[in-house]
Amino acid sequence: MKDLDRISSAASLAAGRRPSPEAAPTAARRLAYLKERVIESLLFLAAFSSVAITLGIVGTLIYESSTFFAHVPLWDFLTDTLWTPLFASPRFGIVPLIAGTLVTTAVALMVALPIGTVVAIYLSEFAPPTLREIVKPTLELLSAVPTVVYGYFALQFMSPLLQKLIPGLPTFNMLSAGVVMGIMIIPYVSSLSEDAMRAVPMALREGAYALGANKIVTALRVVYPAALSGIVSSYILAISRAIGETMIVAIAAGMQPNLTLDPREPAATITAFIVQVSLGDLPHGSIGYQSIFAAGITLFLLTLVFNILGYVLRRRFREVY
Repeated sequence: MKDLDRISSAASLAAGRRPSPEAAPTAARRLAYLKERVIESLLFLAAFSSVAITLGIVGTLIYESSTFFAHVPLWDFLTDTLWTPLFASPRFGIVPLIAGTLVTTAVALMVALPIGTVVAIYLSEFAPPTLREIVKPTLELLSAVPTVVYGYFALQFMSPLLQKLIPGLPTFNMLSAGVVMGIMIIPYVSSLSEDAMRAVPMALREGAYALGANKIVTALRVVYPAALSGIVSSYILAISRAIGETMIVAIAAGMQPNLTLDPREPAATITAFIVQVSLGDLPHGSIGYQSIFAAGITLFLLTLVFNILGYVLRRRFREVY
């Protein structure tokens, strides 16, 4: 009988200690829930602010450029081959500025993409860990150098050097600006591409080695294709950075709107023209001044096209492990 009472008491005690499903949350749980909601709100605010800022920029460009397009037909803006906003009879054809932007960007990419990719392959597949930890941060310091320094480097060093190799090359030219701009964006390509290749599972490399492939074949035929999604992202980032570069092209490429695809010639880019007008060459509120917003929205659309292309390519080459 005593044993039954003892068992019953233990059962009652155990039942009394068991939390009820309907019990209210404790203060600790309420505090943890409150902290979680605050963090979620801050993260949402950060994401929303970035979207709101982007929409604000687009809205400003559209609103300000509407005044320009009220006086200049869109067709003339897109097809006219003369950009002379400072002349007595101004012409507003964006084609020369687009040509200068694309030529300098193409020269920069011809420098940055091969060198950056080779550096990324070396750091990922061949460099000892100690050397990698030294070279990668050192290389990334290139992106920390002010662009105005790169501009004067192109004007004072690269242009004279190229003039020795190409007789008759003018002091201001798109070639020297593009080469220095390519040097500047090498870290964007090498660092992101190296991170993408390091993320490739070691099992793929070991499988290639088991089939008799050496390190260079494995790097080029296995690792590079497997990391192509991330590598393409670095390429698109480099393109966007080159298109939006301002000071290098404003200092070294010249500021003369010139419709040419010859990188040895001087030319103006979209960003260089925006800098020129912002310095006060045209009165505020004039059609010439409003043209910087039309040029800005053109630059925005160019960058948007390349980013959309990069998104499509990332989806196309994305690997799931």
